[in-house]
Amino acid sequence: MILLGNLLSAVGGMLHSVIFIFYILLLAHVVLSWVSPDPRNPIVQFIYAANEPILSKVRSKIPPFGMFDLSPIVVFLGLYFLDAFLVNSMIDYGEYFSTQGKQVIG
Repeated sequence: MILLGNLLSAVGGMLHSVIFIFYILLLAHVVLSWVSPDPRNPIVQFIYAANEPILSKVRSKIPPFGMFDLSPIVVFLGLYFLDAFLVNSMIDYGEYFSTQGKQVIG
């Protein structure tokens, strides 16, 4: 059980890191949408390429509200839900399984 607990904790920690990096990329995407960056800049291209697949799927479901694009807000909320529910549950289960194994052994 200790192995399963450590695996769940490790996967949860990695998912938390990936979600945090995506938060940063999405925030950069939003800030770049307010200014007019050079579209040939490789950093700008990377940020748009990383976010556009998810944002385009959300945009197809939620139309723009006037001139405001609500898709980044929906994606932020979805990422928060994934982090708060899925990742924290994995880490908590990992800690639970790790402590259960130590009680049986010790």
